[in-house]
Amino acid sequence: MRYVQSLLFTLFLLLVLGSGAAYIVYQHYASDLPDFEQLADYQPPIMTRVHAGDGRLLAEYATERRVFVPISAIPPRVVQAMLAAEDREFFTHGGVNPAAMVRAALQNLLHVGQGRRQIGASTITQQVAKNMLLGNEYSMARKVKEAILAVRMEQALTKERILELYLNEINFGRGAYGIATGALVYFNKSVDELTVSEAAFLAGAVKGPTNYDPARHYDAAKGRRDYVIDGMAKIGAITEAEAKAAEAEPIVLKKRDETQVFSAPYYTEEVRRELLQRFGEDRVYKSGLSVRTSLDPILQSYADKALRDGLVTYDRRHGWRGPVNHLDLAADAKGWQQALAAVPMPGGAAPWKLALVREVKPDAAEIGFADGTTGTLPMKEMEWARPTTDDQHVGASPKTAEQVVKRGDVVLVEAIMTEAPAVKPAAKGKGAKVAAVEPAVPPPPPTFSHWALRQIPNVSGAIVALDPHTGRVLAMDGGWSYDTSQFNRATQAYRQIGSTFKPFAYLAALDNGMTPSTLILDDPIELEQGPGLPMWRPHNFEGGEAPGPQPLRVAIEKSLNLMTVRMATTIGIDKIAPYIERLGLMDKMPLLYAQVLGAGQTTPLKLATAYAMLDNGGKHITPSLIDRVEDREGKIVFKHDTRACPRCGDYAWGADGGVPSLPDEREQVLDPATAYQMVNIMQGVIQRGTAASSVGSFLKMPLAGKTGTTNDIFDTWFVGFTPDLVVAVYVGFDTPRTLGRQEQGARTAAPLFTEFMTDALKDKPAVDFRIPPGVRLVRVNAATGQLAEGGERNVIWEAFKPGTEPSPSDQVVDGGGIEPGSIGDVDQSNPPMDDQSASSVGQPQQLPPPGAVAGAMSQPGNGGLPATLGGAVPPPPQAPTSASPLPPPPRPATAPSTGTGGLY
Repeated sequence: MRYVQSLLFTLFLLLVLGSGAAYIVYQHYASDLPDFEQLADYQPPIMTRVHAGDGRLLAEYATERRVFVPISAIPPRVVQAMLAAEDREFFTHGGVNPAAMVRAALQNLLHVGQGRRQIGASTITQQVAKNMLLGNEYSMARKVKEAILAVRMEQALTKERILELYLNEINFGRGAYGIATGALVYFNKSVDELTVSEAAFLAGAVKGPTNYDPARHYDAAKGRRDYVIDGMAKIGAITEAEAKAAEAEPIVLKKRDETQVFSAPYYTEEVRRELLQRFGEDRVYKSGLSVRTSLDPILQSYADKALRDGLVTYDRRHGWRGPVNHLDLAADAKGWQQALAAVPMPGGAAPWKLALVREVKPDAAEIGFADGTTGTLPMKEMEWARPTTDDQHVGASPKTAEQVVKRGDVVLVEAIMTEAPAVKPAAKGKGAKVAAVEPAVPPPPPTFSHWALRQIPNVSGAIVALDPHTGRVLAMDGGWSYDTSQFNRATQAYRQIGSTFKPFAYLAALDNGMTPSTLILDDPIELEQGPGLPMWRPHNFEGGEAPGPQPLRVAIEKSLNLMTVRMATTIGIDKIAPYIERLGLMDKMPLLYAQVLGAGQTTPLKLATAYAMLDNGGKHITPSLIDRVEDREGKIVFKHDTRACPRCGDYAWGADGGVPSLPDEREQVLDPATAYQMVNIMQGVIQRGTAASSVGSFLKMPLAGKTGTTNDIFDTWFVGFTPDLVVAVYVGFDTPRTLGRQEQGARTAAPLFTEFMTDALKDKPAVDFRIPPGVRLVRVNAATGQLAEGGERNVIWEAFKPGTEPSPSDQVVDGGGIEPGSIGDVDQSNPPMDDQSASSVGQPQQLPPPGAVAGAMSQPGNGGLPATLGGAVPPPPQAPTSASPLPPPPRPATAPSTGTGGLY
């Protein structure tokens, strides 16, 4: 009896001591546990998604690719599969499972000394505590904390909430986090489409995604899946028959569809950089932002095609640089398919294919592909492949295929497709009218014609299109291939801009006494550069004899350097620099006369933005790629357009017959009359000047623009615009070197603009450039700048500020300064002949103070544009005579653009 009492006392003492020790341990570890109550409102990291302006998905950014799915949307069988794999007693235990812990402890004892990793008995609740609050440290202290937190969580959260957190948090491997993303990555299905077999596989993979990846360890993956299926049958989730059928199914993985609906990698990378700068890395990659950009997918596809076609066209003019590779083939070589398949595809080659030249004939080459198919490369598709030499020169055109390729060469080829013309059915009935003919039958799909030789251009370039009224960037392509170079030449390439600078220099001239008809001497000039330096002797691009005085307009239309330098020396370089800085071309322009010929550097995007401010009447804009950003709950956290619109949320605004108006808050940085004068001059660049053959002869609509070519033809440019769309094109080598002696902006860059605008403007109505108040349109001789006589033919409508019309007594600018009042004298007693004047007549307009809006431009309209645009008096009713074929002057627009890129 005493023995029994002693034993009981000992047990009691041990119990007390154990309880005390457990309490001490509990207090020790419970004192600094993380706050589990945050899990009640916990939101796991989810992807940020970037959308185009029309809603198409462009990109996803995430450290953990996850789509959050509420527990109510997860099918019961998926939940049951997870319970069968991880925690069959989940709905009956209180956070920890003592019975499972005992079983695990016994099993671990049996495996002592066998080198096996000890198994755990963690419940799903404990796994949530570990994954979301404690981390993956493997220690006894972490296990104790895990158990304490699990019990507390069970008391504070529902079982459904704990399951929801678990199913959306767990890692399934292959970068997939959460059950919804796991279903997409492994089976390309939504979670509600999973079969029993697929749900069991995903549940089993949680234990070790790498160890149970079917692509690497199929047998282990199938064994683990079947174990889960058996567990589902044991807990009554499926029948035995369903279990047998599921186990008989193989594990068939399906590649996930591309999430991108539209691809614009240079654009989306620029968006990513801006998001990181604005919101920080954690918020961009984890908070599930929804980003709506200004990108127009249709215009972007036109830009991509125009840049690609333009670079290929240039590259082909400069010859063939040889095959991608060469394989040594014996006369009866076998296994050429495997050898060809081992040749890596050059970056940026898609959608072209690699082909092996198997036999060469005089008029063609027989080629083969890695899949065993063969084809013919005809000589007509190799005629361009002249041998390239130094400094972009080329040799003679090849006459036979042997002069281009050899047997064993690996080359890039493109499949040329032929489109069959639509067939018009005959008119019904005898003598039927043309109007009765049925619509044309849609043509059949294109069919394969032949193969063509291709090579990846070693030249690069950029194209950017934006809305001049808002600064919204509608399209951007920064190079040939983002896969081979992530350098965005539209935003990161600072290159000399050549003659595209000249319009901004002449803005200063127009605001300092000159007019479009001012005569400037086009004769050689030399300037001192400083002690010890030779004289600077600029010359015109074409060289040759200078023709003497010519109108200022001609200097821009024909891009004459000598006139530009004389203009700059007349007004002073210090008068030009503020315009350049105000328009954002450069932060600080060096006060060097070489700058007026384009020696300065800027990016295509900055250049397009500066031209946009000419186009929109001198209003300041900031280029933007992001329209708005919303958080995961739909709250707007960033907006590009921050103007207040009190009535925009009032859906009854239509009752009073008027739409909500937005204030025009754009700063006026140029005199609107001066800006229009320059736009009017640059229309002449396309109609008669350097871009007439490459742009004007193809596009018959109101367009303005300017070519640009730098010294030694290192960089070529064209910037052109309509009243509602500005496009800048740049072409050059990344490491500056000459593009070739015959290349220039009109030949190399302008055709890209023409191709883009041909597509962008099709089916769009022509819109004239808007004329601000305070501008007179006067008939002048385009060659002399003087008022037009009755029988002259070379007559244009020139834009003047009232009182500055040309006079025979005007002084010729020779670069040595001008006398006050000697250009464009104000003489209201002798009004000009045959003029079209704006409604506001008087002294030339002065630049309003920052933020002010002049004249009729102050009336707000939809989209922040003027509701009433000052206009010119209509032209005289008489039609032009045959001796004076001058068309009517441009009319002001009858309604403002909405500024959303609707009209290009």
